[in-house]
Amino acid sequence: MTETTLRARDVFTPNRTPSHTFVTDHLTERREKFEDAVERGSTLISISGPSKSGKTAFVENLVGKQNLLAITGANVNHPDDLWRRVFDLLGEADNQTVSSETNNQSTVTGGVKATGNLMVAKVEGSGLYADATGGKETVSATHKLDALQQLIRLLSGTEYVVFIDDFHYISREIQEEVARQIKEAIAKDVRIVCASVPYHADDVLRANSDLRGRVVAIDFDYWTRENLAKIAELGFRVLNLALDPQSIALIADEAAGSPQLMQTMCLEACFESKNKARASEPVTLPNTRAFINAVCFRTVATADYTSLVEKLKEGPKTRGTERTQHPLKLGGTGDVYRIVLLALSSDPPNLTFRYQQLQDRIRAICSDSVPSGSSVIGACDQIATIANSAEANSIIEWDADNDVLDIRDPYLLFYLRWSDSVS
Repeated sequence: MTETTLRARDVFTPNRTPSHTFVTDHLTERREKFEDAVERGSTLISISGPSKSGKTAFVENLVGKQNLLAITGANVNHPDDLWRRVFDLLGEADNQTVSSETNNQSTVTGGVKATGNLMVAKVEGSGLYADATGGKETVSATHKLDALQQLIRLLSGTEYVVFIDDFHYISREIQEEVARQIKEAIAKDVRIVCASVPYHADDVLRANSDLRGRVVAIDFDYWTRENLAKIAELGFRVLNLALDPQSIALIADEAAGSPQLMQTMCLEACFESKNKARASEPVTLPNTRAFINAVCFRTVATADYTSLVEKLKEGPKTRGTERTQHPLKLGGTGDVYRIVLLALSSDPPNLTFRYQQLQDRIRAICSDSVPSGSSVIGACDQIATIANSAEANSIIEWDADNDVLDIRDPYLLFYLRWSDSVS
């Protein structure tokens, strides 16, 4: 194998923007909308879509790595935290140095060190530099700049795009201040794109009256099986591999709408078949359910939800009363929490469950008595609460008005299906 041999990890790239397997057929309208917004100028682009649905790859592909300043909304306690992350990417400090000359002798406190002909003294918020060669003394004071104005000064009118991913992680109070600062920045021709998951933050950006008329909304959804299958078809072809359409469809179903998860499974299929690089001769991958299962078992190791699932199985603490146990067809017994999780993990893979669908799965799991409808509803509500609290993110939604449960993280569904934590 030579240095130029194409490797599977460079074709199927779950943690990087793909080049060989970037599927664009279903993105045409969104791409045009994005490009028009950039051309229009003074516009915030707000992208909303489920987790792992390809939002980041979409933006990076359109903007280009060289122009993209990607930051995250996680661990933001002040709007300046965002802009300082941009400065870090640019190699810029959020300060400026002002120098002046004086004949007066200065006395400073703080740490002192010598560098060449300079004696440096550090003071809280400033640095004084004295010329040790005699004559006039040069004094330099370092001041913090207003982070927003620094951002505008650096990026106004440039090709750079600030991409704030996971905007929903920012607290609502800080989101509102960030929105006001974004308005000022885009008015000065700074390009900004924000991405978040739906339902999470009541869309502070889109609902903000100050930004009305300045926001272009682009919505994403989970991918169809057909579009996910194209990832496999493109990638395997480039690697001189072939997998039959039925097996590709099975993998696409397990990906549950996530292109990132599809990329992971295709890469694991290469590893499982010992094809880590492009084959010199055409290779047909195994057309067996055992091969697909092996790929899924390899993939589940990349998504560890062990502690979360244990909490979900345990449910909320009971007050001295043991939960009713129901006999299971797979053997043994389970309470309502384990049974609901088993129902969620049953075939076929699905992210959205209406009450009747859930009850049908529960009846297929239990060999005799089944949990009451009220206990199932209560368990769904508690499962969503426990999951979202444990992950500090909205990964399961229970819609009590319509009795619908949504799993918002395809990797969580995949873990429920292919780990042994529930069975």
